[in-house]
Amino acid sequence: MAGWKGWDDYAPFYDWENAQTFGRRDVAFWRRLLARERTNALELGCGTGRLLVPLARAGLTVTGIDRSAPMLDRAMARVARMARAQRPAIVRGDIRALPFESSAFGMVIAPYGMFQSLTSNRDLIRALTEVSRVLQPRGLFGIDLVPDLPKWSAYERRVRLRGRAGAAGTLTLVESVRQDRRRGLTVFDEEFVRRRGKDVTRRRFSLTFRTIPMRAMIARLERAGLEVEAVLGDYRGGPWDTRADVWVILARKR
Repeated sequence: MAGWKGWDDYAPFYDWENAQTFGRRDVAFWRRLLARERTNALELGCGTGRLLVPLARAGLTVTGIDRSAPMLDRAMARVARMARAQRPAIVRGDIRALPFESSAFGMVIAPYGMFQSLTSNRDLIRALTEVSRVLQPRGLFGIDLVPDLPKWSAYERRVRLRGRAGAAGTLTLVESVRQDRRRGLTVFDEEFVRRRGKDVTRRRFSLTFRTIPMRAMIARLERAGLEVEAVLGDYRGGPWDTRADVWVILARKR
């Protein structure tokens, strides 16, 4: 299962769902971290610009990369409404083969579980090798993981969200969850139902995420030449444990 599949279809619904669930909880955390480092940063999987745009508006020098053209179309629309001097650079590309020179960035971030879309060891190793390559010596890499997806209970066709979608009418998310425990994969089968008056449209797709244990992830980082500096369990800098709401790893290039 290729982790990048489904994200093009998800693009029209990503911001709507995010606003009702995750919201902007992580924005202040990454903004503080980038401001502390006082360097330029690369956001992996920048998507619709949910994080990239507020970071750039805060005066930080950021570049975003994503492979999904529909996601980036939305990011570019956001950027076009910004003052020209604040606009971040946006690049379409593959995080397993970053189109940047070595040591180009003082910081790289992989927020909101995007690294869990790397569904094989080969892809994870390639991406970490590229992160290490484009980081400057002592540059910081930040990863934000969704915890313990393999422990989520499987279910079928459950209504997860329902709400207004502006002039587009109402949206309902009907979701199923499947687990491939042998491979550590969690598959979300999504159906978004849009109702506008008597018109009803449906969009179906799947998103696949991989979870590996924290110890294994740290070992992968170290093999890529990155030294773990902190493991956090929330966006206030609290300590990590297996029950934490988020898993944040900060590592520096040796």
